[in-house]
Amino acid sequence: MAPTDKKPTEAPINCKILLIGNSSVGKSSLLLRFSDEQWLPEDESSATIGVDFRVHKMDIKGKKVKLSIWDTAGQERFRTITSSYYRGAQGVILVYDVSSRESFDALPRWYSELETYVSDSVVKILVGNKVDKEFSRQVSTSEAKAFADRMNSLFIEASAKTAVGVKETFTEVVEKILDTPELWSPETNKPSREANGKSMPGGNLQLSHEDTSEGGGCAC
Repeated sequence: MAPTDKKPTEAPINCKILLIGNSSVGKSSLLLRFSDEQWLPEDESSATIGVDFRVHKMDIKGKKVKLSIWDTAGQERFRTITSSYYRGAQGVILVYDVSSRESFDALPRWYSELETYVSDSVVKILVGNKVDKEFSRQVSTSEAKAFADRMNSLFIEASAKTAVGVKETFTEVVEKILDTPELWSPETNKPSREANGKSMPGGNLQLSHEDTSEGGGCAC
């Protein structure tokens, strides 16, 4: 048999990323735009029930990365369900609506959850979604950027409708994760802190959409 120079295929780096924030800020719409390059108008979308889950593969900095992206419901009645999904997260995307002061003012509560459920090294990015609604903006870029700096977070403004800043959001998070070996390297990776000893839910997940579905983005 002739010799071969093929090198073994390098296993992809697995990254778990969460989308959190108030209901109707566009978390699911951001995920749908990123994963399927689609956008559903708000009147055609529905609220996420519990949690949605999608897988996306990327090549970044010469490394293959497999993203497991968890889109959590923003409604208060789902908080006990989604809190356990923080376990093992390496990146968190906190989303608010630039045209909703209420969604921005709620961010300290979401950051408080992060302090409870994840380690300090987890990558965080604050995303001001719906910049296509500039005419009804209630939160200035400078105010949000200053808040993100205080919370030791990356910051970007985006629009799921026009795709502005969407790919950049996920790319920045993954690049920062790759720059933090303790989050993904088998030699240094440590489990995140979790609340009340909760473990990661098992295989019988009830998701609002399968990760292979074609539609299903929502405005939650």
